[in-house]
Amino acid sequence: MKNKIIAAIFSVGLLMNWSCTDLEEQVLDESLKGTTGATQPVSGALSAAYGNMSQTFRHTRYFGLVELATDEAILPPRNGKNGAGTQWQDGDRYVGLHTHNFPTANSLVTESWDYLTTNISRTVTAIESLTALAEAGDNEAQKAVYEMRALRAYFNMLVLDTWGIAFKKEFSSETSQILRRQEAIDYIESEFSSVVTLMSDNIGPGRITQSAVYGFLAKLHLNAAVYRDPYGTPDFKKEDMDKVIEYTDNVINTGKFSISPEYFDLFNDDNHDNPEVIFAVDQRGVLRNDQNRWAYWSMSGSLFPRPDDFYIDMDGTDGPAITSDFYQTWVEAYGNEDPARDARFYQKNANVPAGLEDLTGLNPTNDADHYYCVGDEDGDGVNDFEMDRGILRGAIWAPRKIDFNKSNGVMTCDEGYRIYPLAEMRENGSGGVTYYVNHTEEINFSPTIGYASGYRVAKWQFSKTSQNGNNYSSVDLILLRYADIYLMRAEAKLRNGETASALTDVNYVRSQRTARPDQTPPALSSLDLEILYRERGFEFYWEMARRTDMIRFGHYEDTWTEKTNTDPKKRLFPIPQNAVDGATNVPGYLEQNPGY
Repeated sequence: MKNKIIAAIFSVGLLMNWSCTDLEEQVLDESLKGTTGATQPVSGALSAAYGNMSQTFRHTRYFGLVELATDEAILPPRNGKNGAGTQWQDGDRYVGLHTHNFPTANSLVTESWDYLTTNISRTVTAIESLTALAEAGDNEAQKAVYEMRALRAYFNMLVLDTWGIAFKKEFSSETSQILRRQEAIDYIESEFSSVVTLMSDNIGPGRITQSAVYGFLAKLHLNAAVYRDPYGTPDFKKEDMDKVIEYTDNVINTGKFSISPEYFDLFNDDNHDNPEVIFAVDQRGVLRNDQNRWAYWSMSGSLFPRPDDFYIDMDGTDGPAITSDFYQTWVEAYGNEDPARDARFYQKNANVPAGLEDLTGLNPTNDADHYYCVGDEDGDGVNDFEMDRGILRGAIWAPRKIDFNKSNGVMTCDEGYRIYPLAEMRENGSGGVTYYVNHTEEINFSPTIGYASGYRVAKWQFSKTSQNGNNYSSVDLILLRYADIYLMRAEAKLRNGETASALTDVNYVRSQRTARPDQTPPALSSLDLEILYRERGFEFYWEMARRTDMIRFGHYEDTWTEKTNTDPKKRLFPIPQNAVDGATNVPGYLEQNPGY
């Protein structure tokens, strides 16, 4: 109860004329420690504004909110082999998101709102303190003011995208002005535009840069038709599409960025320096606010991805899977070919000897000798096993614990560690574990749905600095990358009727994934909006992009898996009731979104 009260106070504090943000806190973003010439008050103000971002995008906050509301992710209550489904039941909050039944008290809705509005409040407070320093002659503080105004605009754009409003607030002592539709677009655009030419382009990707702002201006104009009329049919104006092309050209013309040849390098421990990343949550170092949830949430609870005693408690959680509907978009695109021929769909890292791949007649009770060994072949002191990445289907291979209560370490061999077919380690009611984890395409809300049901997303690497799979990570959480710049430009060109040029942009991104030549996506021969929508799904799955794309391309009211609700009012989430109630002393100030 205490935490809920504090969260409500934070969100109402943004709306009304006070703030309880405390700037006296640990510097959480390592990139802030190296701010050239910055005084401690400058880096302290910046760190307070950036420091909450990792937790904002947790799986049970904004990440889960926008993923589970789409055809990309489904999280049913699971029950293993026997009994009623109870794991992930959680008051149907995940079921409700997927079926577009959003009560105003859904915790993913309320916590996402609380964290984002708190982030906006922190930028307001940071701007106040930095402005005072800038007026006293601190040049670094002046640069930081521009940065904070851009970050405030970014947070407001997220709130506009999910709740249809923006907060205009210049001083912590004043009441926020609530903006909707064109007024909100104009305000966010003016904030970005007023600082973009004054900003540095050399402090990213863990801090917002000039290129990031140009990218977000492009994104704002790409979605402006939706933001103007959130429940109607979008009217994509040529002047908006021209702006998208202008701003993406600005980023491309810097020559600072390039497409990563290995797609999955983008989502590894060392991705901070990947030349495709433009803006990200900086998670380098082992910091208490880091989180590894994007990696572990979808993985089997029996999976222990790193064969070392240090990682004995690192496992998955049998959370969401992709829907069969989303998987079938890959199947339809590749026809007679396995979609694994696309480097973005799958990366095979577990080098299982051919003689071991056939599991006929085997199960975890009789396969003691059916393993291969992996050691530290490169001599860096870390075992070289790496699990497969991408969309995981069927049986997978991984280290195995000595016993199934997860307490006695990993099975070893002379060379290092044994790698077995993944065995289900949860109690199945029959007195022992007798079956392998076998991820199947079918996934729904059946009360008997098992732990292994559904193909899983292993896009983000289990961080080598995470000790339990949940917290601590060195994998930056990407918020904008160079491929999106090209695909936004392609969409703007396509909506402007420049089909050939749009196709060139799409094929450029596909052609650059060259690290595994046999899996480089082949060039497309034609392009229309449906193909581009599908392409964005392939490129940006599990990156919080799908919901916005579905709305913009007219697919959010489609039916999929267990979702049949076609109400366009569900394009926006409900404003949490505690925020509405907290502002009732100003009649009509904060009104609930239609349909709730």
